[in-house]
Amino acid sequence: MVLLYDPLLDMHFPDYGIQIPIRDRRSQAVLEYLQEKCPDKTREVLNLKTAAELLEIPKSYRYIGREDLERVHSREYVSALFGDGLEAELIKTYELIDERGQPRRYRPDLASQPLTGLFSTILRQVWGTYLASRLALIQPDSCFYLGGGMHHARRDAGAGFCLVNDIVISARRLQSEGLVSSIWIIDLDAHKGDGTAELTSEDPSILTLSIHMASSWPLDAETLSRAVPGRAPLIPSDVELPISREEQGSYVEQLEAGLKKLEVLSRKRLPDLAIVVDGADPYEKDELPSTSDLQLSLDTCVERDLLVYTFLRERHIPSAWLMAGGYGDRAWEPPASFLWALFNGEGQACPSVSTPTDLSIGLLKAV
Repeated sequence: MVLLYDPLLDMHFPDYGIQIPIRDRRSQAVLEYLQEKCPDKTREVLNLKTAAELLEIPKSYRYIGREDLERVHSREYVSALFGDGLEAELIKTYELIDERGQPRRYRPDLASQPLTGLFSTILRQVWGTYLASRLALIQPDSCFYLGGGMHHARRDAGAGFCLVNDIVISARRLQSEGLVSSIWIIDLDAHKGDGTAELTSEDPSILTLSIHMASSWPLDAETLSRAVPGRAPLIPSDVELPISREEQGSYVEQLEAGLKKLEVLSRKRLPDLAIVVDGADPYEKDELPSTSDLQLSLDTCVERDLLVYTFLRERHIPSAWLMAGGYGDRAWEPPASFLWALFNGEGQACPSVSTPTDLSIGLLKAV
C-alpha cells in the first residue's frame, strides 16, 4: 500500500478562527509513528507533486476546477463557491453561526486569514482524493491518502464540515477520463454517508455502502424533522447498515454481510475501483459529541479495516483509502494501527498505540 500525504493539505482551522476538534497533526502523527515502527515500509511517501509526476499528469491538468465540481454539484452552488457566496457557504458548512446569530466554535477575532482562504485548501484535498484513486489503479493493490472523505456535501449545499464531495467528484472525473467504469464507495465513518448517497442514487455505475450510527447526526430526530423527502439524509445507500448502541458487538459481522450484499448487487461484475471512506470517529476515544453512539475499541477498528482490505484484495479490486473523519487528540490511532497491522501482517492493533509513546505525546502536545 502506497501512502499519500502533503503538508499543503493541512487545513489550519485556527488560522481562520474555526474551533472544531480536527487536528492537522493527526496526519503527521500517523506518518511519524509508522516511520518509527516500520521505517522500511514508509520510506517513500508520495506528495501531491510526486504523485502527479508518477502518474504523468500534464502540469496544465493538475488541478480541480469548476468543471469537476459541476459534474457533481449544481451550477448555482458551484457559482456561489467561486463567487460572492463562498463565505456564507463556509459558515453554513462548518456551522459557525447558531440559530440566534451568534458565533459557534468560531472566533473571527482570532483569525489570521480570511475565511474564504480555506477554499483553496479544500480543492487541494479533492485533488488528493483524485490522485489517490489514480494511484490505486497502478499500484499492486491500494493507496492510503491521509486526507479526503467529505461525504456529507450534497448537490446544492455543504454540510457536516464538508463543503464539496471529493469522493464523487473524483469518481466522476475518473469516469469522464475513461479510466474506470464502475466504482464502489464503502463508507466506514460514524456518520451516514448521506451526501454521497444522494449524489449517486440514480447511477448504477456507482454502488455505495454506509455503516453508521443508527440515530445520531444526520439521522437524529431534529435533523430528520427538517429533511426534504427525496433528499439527504433520507436517501439510503445501496447497502445501508445503521448500527445502534446495542448492536456494536456485531459491528464487524454486519459489515461483512454488507460487503457480500454489495457484491451481490454488482451481479458478479466487480468494480474497477473501490473508494473506502475510512473514518476513525467510531473509535471510543473520539472527541466529537455526535459520535458517542458508536464506541468501537481500537482492536475492532483495526479488524474492521483489515476485513475490508482483505475482501477487496481477494477480489483484485484496487482501492483508494481516505482517512476521513476523526476528532481530537487520539484520532490518529485507528489509521496508524491499521497500517501498522497491514505492514506487519498482524490482525490486531499495535500494542503500544493504546498507551501513547513519547513520540505520540510529543506530537499531540504540538496540536
